[in-house]
Amino acid sequence: MSIKIYPLQFEPILKDRIWGGEKLKTVLNKPITSQITGESWELSTVEGDVSVVANGELKGKSLTGIIDESPNEILGTAVYKRFGHQFPLLFKYLDAREDLSIQVHPNDKLAKERHNSFGKTEMWYVMQADTDARIIVGFKENSSKEEYLEHLNNNSLVSILDDVKAKAGDVFFLETGTVHAIGAGLVVAEIQQTSDITYRLYDFDRVDAQGNKRELHVDLALDAINYNRVDTHKKYETIPNQSNAIVNCPYFITNFIALDGKTDENKNGETFTVYMCIEGSFEIRYENVTYQYKKGDTVLIPAAMRGYILDGSASILEVFI
Repeated sequence: MSIKIYPLQFEPILKDRIWGGEKLKTVLNKPITSQITGESWELSTVEGDVSVVANGELKGKSLTGIIDESPNEILGTAVYKRFGHQFPLLFKYLDAREDLSIQVHPNDKLAKERHNSFGKTEMWYVMQADTDARIIVGFKENSSKEEYLEHLNNNSLVSILDDVKAKAGDVFFLETGTVHAIGAGLVVAEIQQTSDITYRLYDFDRVDAQGNKRELHVDLALDAINYNRVDTHKKYETIPNQSNAIVNCPYFITNFIALDGKTDENKNGETFTVYMCIEGSFEIRYENVTYQYKKGDTVLIPAAMRGYILDGSASILEVFI
């Protein structure tokens, strides 16, 4: 094994957004410096936004660099076989002070043809929600390209979209093609395929600081949209000290761990694991070293870490391939 293996944290990649705010600092303790920080990219190999290790012997090295050096040890044997040196997922926290644009993501086929990219299947875990905060997810009823265009052109698109009240602990799973928007007043943990391809359909006619509207992608989106009604809200158990299934899709598996005390974790080396601490605090004990985590922390467990202990009182998202 050519590199030191231990739980890895990464420097957050902070993104200002027209709809962003300051909750990534006040709720999740991220080192933001603006009043419109919308996203903290926790784990990324998107070109131009590659995560850098923040702790331990590998501090300062890029995620792509350590994968190139030790792909099986970091990614896992099954993940490496399927994806090569690509890290297939992107992890973020988002703060929506205002509504995000209404948008859609293409599937793998379209994204590959048009952008040489993965598609963008994703899920949201609501970490904090203001009173009456809502999200838009898909159509109220089965629609069509013609009906959609008519409402888009009449500025009445919102009237045919399904908007749902969201509260802390809610999970929404969005397959590619689902028209969606995170609403104002939400802090969300987002897990998605490694892709930064978004088709913006409608942006509420708002303008940036220079008075410019953001670009829309109406034509590109037409073939990407699923015009049928979809069920995105995921229910899940919260049984303490075990992995409670939330999402199991071809791109990632996400479980909910309500940690209350100590659990032994044993892995098979086939996939990395990522923990997102969404409430409370916990520690990982591995090879006689203790690593501590709090709400808002994200940690990558290399696949070569076969056995370790989780201990604490925390709500954790557990993600692997």
